[in-house]
Amino acid sequence: MGRFSDGGGDDAGEPGIDMSSMLDCVFILLIFFIVTTTFVDERGLEVERPTPSAGGDSPKPTVALVVDKAGNVFHEGRKVAVSAVGAIVQRALAREEVPVVISAEREAPAGVVVQVMGEARAAGAAKVNLASKNS
Repeated sequence: MGRFSDGGGDDAGEPGIDMSSMLDCVFILLIFFIVTTTFVDERGLEVERPTPSAGGDSPKPTVALVVDKAGNVFHEGRKVAVSAVGAIVQRALAREEVPVVISAEREAPAGVVVQVMGEARAAGAAKVNLASKNS
């Protein structure tokens, strides 16, 4: 019997490629790329969160005026004339500096809203805010 026998199906003598050194190289490259990777710095908005107050939030006083779709002006549920808005704002400002909030319905005449804003500013209101009502 010689070295090259044709008998039996034994594959033990067949030459093969040793893959262990190739796997070592792949793992070394993988570790190299993981270590040298620069991570992308994601850009975002800086948000300032409000600090919690010691007490509960109490509603701040405002001068609330409502303009309906017919052009009527209301203060605290009472109908007032546009010319009376200045006196109402002056009385409120005599106690403390408060903002004026004008709530206008969507169909309210723009001219009346502008007149109310003008009266409030003429009375000395530093902050005049507009709000819309969907009704």
